[in-house]
Amino acid sequence: MAALVKHLGLADYALTYEAMRAFTKERNSVTPDEIWVLEHPPVFTLGLAGDAGNLHSPSNQIPMVQVDRGGEITYHGPGQIVVYLLLDLKRLGIFVKELVSRIEQALIDTLADFGIQAERKPGAPGIYVSEQASIPPEWFGAKVAALGLKVSKSCSYHGLALNVATDLEAFGRIHPCGYEGLKTVDMQTLGIKDNIDTISQRLLQHLQKQLMPS
Repeated sequence: MAALVKHLGLADYALTYEAMRAFTKERNSVTPDEIWVLEHPPVFTLGLAGDAGNLHSPSNQIPMVQVDRGGEITYHGPGQIVVYLLLDLKRLGIFVKELVSRIEQALIDTLADFGIQAERKPGAPGIYVSEQASIPPEWFGAKVAALGLKVSKSCSYHGLALNVATDLEAFGRIHPCGYEGLKTVDMQTLGIKDNIDTISQRLLQHLQKQLMPS
């Protein structure tokens, strides 16, 4: 059963969060999976294990929302592709650890399509820029994508965020994922000029390849 893909445009975070929770609570064994592709207005979100102190320079213009995903603090804003994965993992036959690995691989493959080598880091969820000749050394090891999930009754929600052309100054207000001094970068800073819709389509293709049975 193919997932229903919904392109939601620029969507309020709190309303989208409540919609994800409601969808997951109300779904049953025959409810089709859904993939939501969107952007958010500026917002900080703090995961279950998060320390609010990792927002070290609060902004009156950017709210912070406590949420029920795993992980620490992160930022969402325009110019960042957010994908929420509302999946029945039991039906797909995917365990949580494997789901994380497959999401990470889809992100790595997407970045590779645009000439960026990226990698996982043990103990630090997300995707990071690898050392490579085409990128200034200052961006080696910088975080370019984040992920955080919640699984309830074998169904996932929340998902991933890929920085395309977003406000890096906002990331400077937090310790991303709780790591002080961790650099965050976007694809535009790494020299990628393709528009967000083109990148979004490619990411969606890789996610579907990784997550959906053919």
